[in-house]
Amino acid sequence: MSQETESTPTATDDSTEHSTRGAYVTGGAEFTRDTNYIEDRITRDAAPGSNGEPGWPVEAGRYRLIAARACPWANRTVIVRRLLGLEDAISLGQPGPTHDARSWTFDLDPGGVDPVLGIERIQDAYFKRFPGYPRGITVPAMVDIPTGEVVTNNFPQITLDFSSEWVDFHRPGAPKLYPEHLRGEIDQVNKRVFTEVNNGVYRCGFAGSQEAYDKAYERLWTALDWLEERLSSQRYLVGDSITEADVRLFTTLARFDPVYHGHFKCNRQKLSEMPNLWGYARDLFQTPGFGDTIDFVQIKRHYYVVHEDINPTGIVPSGPDLRGWLEDHDRESLGGRPFGDGTPPGPVRPGEEVAAGHGAEG
Repeated sequence: MSQETESTPTATDDSTEHSTRGAYVTGGAEFTRDTNYIEDRITRDAAPGSNGEPGWPVEAGRYRLIAARACPWANRTVIVRRLLGLEDAISLGQPGPTHDARSWTFDLDPGGVDPVLGIERIQDAYFKRFPGYPRGITVPAMVDIPTGEVVTNNFPQITLDFSSEWVDFHRPGAPKLYPEHLRGEIDQVNKRVFTEVNNGVYRCGFAGSQEAYDKAYERLWTALDWLEERLSSQRYLVGDSITEADVRLFTTLARFDPVYHGHFKCNRQKLSEMPNLWGYARDLFQTPGFGDTIDFVQIKRHYYVVHEDINPTGIVPSGPDLRGWLEDHDRESLGGRPFGDGTPPGPVRPGEEVAAGHGAEG
């Protein structure tokens, strides 16, 4: 099983069961992400997916989204849930930034227990449905509250289903993040962004040889140069308003200078040295629903503490200076309407705020 930052490493013996230690790098090999997820779908009529994936019914209050702030894949689901106004329909549980060999823990909650599910680890929900589940225990995950069982951890589909299957529970003014007339282009952009950027930084960071790293590095920067050029003449990736494509790219960009540039050796340039990408990232960061989900302290603590094989000291760097995220970006000059015909989301729900000092003001 290929390991990545948002899954938990398999303990090798009893002595490491409670340790964060895990093998994220395979010597001499290129990093390959395990993309075999629990592909169940939550749909309006509980119908199975187009490929026969088991269906569960959309039902307000039935499911809990487990999404660690540190994780870029989980961060997507938090952003989309907030933009669409699904807070009343889908509750949110957030593990802390680090995990051990037995999975993410709810160490930030009173008593170290999720207040809704009553569990200490997301692993418990996986094992409740699949005893001895052999794959990575990943976030984000949707959990069925009545049974305590995991429903799906298929993160690309979760956000698409939030847009298309949970429509009856969207807030008034919710944006169209996955409009039908743009889906072909969104899917095309998402595919390249995922393979070359979202996952590309991991191929650099978890490369097991110089050759694997060099190839990954070249692919990453080829894609970033493509994005820099694309964003020189348009405010958003697809169309004239925010879509699913922007959400997926943003969570990687938010982590680039604090983590990927140094920790993963993606260091040709900082994000802040690429004018269009940096302006684009700041534009989104300052848009309600994006920057107010970013906890830089948790992000840095996760990567630098958990990846013991590439940062054995566990030292978390003090930098970079994050105040630049709040500077003017002037992207409005390119036109576009952030929410299309919709409206911005309201304030962050009480209890879901980023801790004071953990955002760009810190």
